[in-house]
Amino acid sequence: MKRSTAAAAVLVIAASALIVLAYGFFRPEIAVVTLIIYVSTVIGLGLIALVISKLYLVNRSSVGADDFISIGEELNTEIVVWSDDFSYIYMNRQLRKLLGIADADKNDHLKLKNALVKAFGGEGLDTSVFDEITAGGTHETSFQNADGRQISIAWSTSIVKKRRKSSVYLSNGFNLTDLKKMKTSLASANDFFNSAMNLAEIGFIMSTDKKKYAASPEAVRMLGLSTGNVDLKAFRSLIDPSSRIQFDVAINSPPDSAGDVRSVELQIRSADGMYHWYSFRYKSIRATKNTPPLFGGALMDITQEHEKDLLIERLAYIDEVTEIANRNKLMDVGRETYETCHLLSCSYWIIVLDIDRFHIINDTCGYNNGNSILRDFAHILYKFVTPGGLAARISGDNFALLLRDLGDDDLPARTARSIQEEFAKLAVNDFSVINLSCSAGYSKMPEDGDSFLEVMEHAEFALKSASSTVGSISGYVPRMHDSIIGTAELEKSLALAIDNNELQLFYQPKINLSTGRIMGVEALIRWIKPDGTIITPDEFVPVAESSHLIGRISEFVLSEGCRQNKLWQTMGFPEIVMSINFTSSDFYQADLRDKVFEALAKSKLSPEWLEVELTETLALSDIDFAVSQMNKLRELGVKLAMDDFGTGYSSLSYLQILPITLLKLDRSFITDIQHDNIAYEIVAAVIRIAKSKKIETIAEGIENPGQEKILRDAGCDFGQGYLYGKPMPPDKLEEFFVKNAEKTAGKRSDGRK
Repeated sequence: MKRSTAAAAVLVIAASALIVLAYGFFRPEIAVVTLIIYVSTVIGLGLIALVISKLYLVNRSSVGADDFISIGEELNTEIVVWSDDFSYIYMNRQLRKLLGIADADKNDHLKLKNALVKAFGGEGLDTSVFDEITAGGTHETSFQNADGRQISIAWSTSIVKKRRKSSVYLSNGFNLTDLKKMKTSLASANDFFNSAMNLAEIGFIMSTDKKKYAASPEAVRMLGLSTGNVDLKAFRSLIDPSSRIQFDVAINSPPDSAGDVRSVELQIRSADGMYHWYSFRYKSIRATKNTPPLFGGALMDITQEHEKDLLIERLAYIDEVTEIANRNKLMDVGRETYETCHLLSCSYWIIVLDIDRFHIINDTCGYNNGNSILRDFAHILYKFVTPGGLAARISGDNFALLLRDLGDDDLPARTARSIQEEFAKLAVNDFSVINLSCSAGYSKMPEDGDSFLEVMEHAEFALKSASSTVGSISGYVPRMHDSIIGTAELEKSLALAIDNNELQLFYQPKINLSTGRIMGVEALIRWIKPDGTIITPDEFVPVAESSHLIGRISEFVLSEGCRQNKLWQTMGFPEIVMSINFTSSDFYQADLRDKVFEALAKSKLSPEWLEVELTETLALSDIDFAVSQMNKLRELGVKLAMDDFGTGYSSLSYLQILPITLLKLDRSFITDIQHDNIAYEIVAAVIRIAKSKKIETIAEGIENPGQEKILRDAGCDFGQGYLYGKPMPPDKLEEFFVKNAEKTAGKRSDGRK
């Protein structure tokens, strides 16, 4: 009988263990808690069985009650034996300690009764909780212990002896306090994790068989799923067809025991019905003896970042005005094409095109119409793009066309002529008075250069070689390279000349036409070789502008001009204005103001004695930026002069926009002013308009007293030319100071503003 009872108990325990394990498998998130409760229950029941057996032995053997009490005192669980009339109450040491009952009071019946009511969840003298305790099953109670800590206990109560007037019960407690604390911590951690994932907008999908996936709450929200369980087919249907192959590669990736993280970008239909870009960072881990295989990862919405990347790429490779490829894109495609030519033994043509006299279109028709012409020209080019080719805008009014060579050497020239014909047809409406034409230069790759850049430079050189002829079409020929080599040699010599201080400034005087006194000088650069040979700026400045040398030359002119002017003032010579010229590469530098300020500060020259001369073409090539640069210089107190006025195609209305202080009349108007009435009327009109704007005027190229008198009578303020002196070195100008002072002695001083 005893053996069968024991066997039955073992079977019950085994069956219950299997049930607990199965429940934990399907509910893994609470598996640990379930197992703890199960084990504690088994232990509790075992203790009850132990106590009952001891009581039984007390009645059947010589073991007394004191022996039972000794056992109970040592048990590490809460034990209480009590009668329902409370005539007998025994609490073991573990429970007394929890309730704050001293060993001295362990037989105090009233204290024990009140403590028992408290332990069973009652209050005061309310003993109704005992009905719940004795009803069977497990009863959970909470109370504060002697230290004020909240205690939770699950009581399991069994009847020990039933009597007529009262019954004896044994209650075994399982302390749930630490378990509840752990459960609360786990719940808080889980809530924190979910909140963090929600805030970060990161979703998770996990699978053990790559067929069914468990989706996190955030993934469900992001993708608009109806449930957290989704099969492969349903999830794959959400992915844009263009991205499915990347997902297929991911799920078919071989498992990795290390679980290395991989990444792929997918377009997935989301809760709003639109396709969003997601970064899917995933792992594929192989199974072990104790764990199943695992596949899954994190989904992060990167739609905004992807759109920013597309915008950045557009800004980097698309021309804003024409919306075709820009120079950066052309260079990337060109380099790849050049390599392809070598690999596949094919060839391409690069045609560089320039819209003839485009500045006239801007000046006469306005910038909006100018941009319209650029867009229309770009559209024309696209008509001639062949497979593998490209059309691009590479600078202001310069374009390039990349064409596949089909064995027809006349293809580039014929294509350029067709483009010219299409472009000429745009000369209607606002452009009817303008002859729209373009010039072209072309080269072939890989034959015409060791790199795509060199091939394109040769095409540009072919264009420039015939740029004086409107509508020219010129192909690159090797003999053009001789000129390129000559330019390179000149550039090397110029670099050495700068290092060896062979550059010097000459100064041409400027005269106040009313007083005859010198009021300023123009600084002009000269290259004087050791043998005394003088090289004029026309020969070496263009070379310097096409290299990094122009910056060094400009810094020398600026600093030397300021230094020399301050030296003359220190020597007691008249205070005059030092005029220097800036090239476009100098003027359009962002730190121009800082460089001018540094030169003035270093030389200690007052800004009012420095004047910057700008050509009309330079000032109007980018009117908005030019005005900004001029205002920065004017804020320093530096004067501004517009050189060669009237030689370009500008409007007099620009005088209202540009913050200039001096207008310089070009020598082409002065040469025939004595005999050409139209030239005189133009000069007189410009002088009147300038005066109305409070802008001073100076005429260059004055060679005789007759020209001087006409200009003075017309109201021109200053003059410059061979009548007064050619450009001269500093020592010669010092002699000029002395002679000019003697000549004009007694006359009124310079009245320049």
